[in-house]
Amino acid sequence: MAVADRCASYAVLDSTSAGRRFPEPPPKARSEFQRDRDRIIHSTAFRRLEYKTQVFVNHEGDLFRTRLTHSIEVAQIARSVARALQLNDDLAEAIALAHDLGHTPFGHAGQEALDACMRAHGGFEHNLQSLRTVDMLEERYGAFDGLNLMFETREGILKHCPLAIARTLGDVGRRFTEDRRPSLEAQLTNLADEIAYNNHDVDDGLRSGLIDPSMLDGVSLYARHAAAAQKEYPAISGRRLVHETIGRMIGALVEDLLAESGRRIAAAAVATLEDVRAAPPLIGFSSAMQAENRELKTFLRENLYRHYQVLRMTNKARRIIGELFEAFTGDPRLLPPQYQQMADGEAPGAENAGAEAVRARAVADYIAGMTDRYAMKEHRRLFGVGEID
Repeated sequence: MAVADRCASYAVLDSTSAGRRFPEPPPKARSEFQRDRDRIIHSTAFRRLEYKTQVFVNHEGDLFRTRLTHSIEVAQIARSVARALQLNDDLAEAIALAHDLGHTPFGHAGQEALDACMRAHGGFEHNLQSLRTVDMLEERYGAFDGLNLMFETREGILKHCPLAIARTLGDVGRRFTEDRRPSLEAQLTNLADEIAYNNHDVDDGLRSGLIDPSMLDGVSLYARHAAAAQKEYPAISGRRLVHETIGRMIGALVEDLLAESGRRIAAAAVATLEDVRAAPPLIGFSSAMQAENRELKTFLRENLYRHYQVLRMTNKARRIIGELFEAFTGDPRLLPPQYQQMADGEAPGAENAGAEAVRARAVADYIAGMTDRYAMKEHRRLFGVGEID
């Protein structure tokens, strides 16, 4: 069945899309948003996600999530929710696969460090960097820079944006300046991201041993589903119990999201994509589920993200990012030739910025594109005793 035949009137379709920045002939054997998905999957930035931290640095274990596996999990949830709500699941999948393309090495610690380095030059935010990646930094096509994605895919990548920056982004930033909403596909992908990372961070935290299962007894979302799993399967234990519990948690979150979102969409009586943009947010959890989800997020922040072993890693990550930034901005000749040209202002998007800001942004682009292990290797090359290659 074609996408248009199974979608509601307020879903995004090829025919209702605002299109691409650079006109192209329509694809012959796939939809426009399937083309977006395929371009994202084949991009260099997407491949790099395999070696970028989610919570645990890649070399700490083969079974922990990376940015790549996280993005795939988000895409799976987003597709399922979109299909159930009669939305464009190809668009939801494309947004999900692209949403972390601009993320730094070393997870949120890397983003915070690079943001601090860029404070005098507009800061650094990974959603903005993801948009910059697909609009400018990918070099794959002869006719344009970037991937030339559909407007709604680009819009969905940009989950939030300061007004001052939104005003510089043209059409994709207009919803922030005009207080309008993105498509329902973009709204649901934002929450699919939250469902994925909360639940797989529990799984990875338990696998690492930094979280003990007994610590989750006071977290209602986990405890409730663990008890249900043990009641149904009395002999279950260990990793099998963890997987069964987390699968039930994800199922409960998705079911609640579908029910609450369906209720809101019906109450708002939206009929077109324009109605969606003018309405309040329509995709969300019930108040009860939102409270349970917030409790889980608080638990993870206090017991996993602030665990001393994780903080040791994040402290090292901040130092690596900070020292790389200082070295490259201090002497851009240390950069690879492509980024030297960008630092000299010989790249698209540099026309309206001062020389110092252009140099800093080129360095931020280089660092943000690094994998964890490449960033560590570059740091050793610049600062390691005895490293001269």
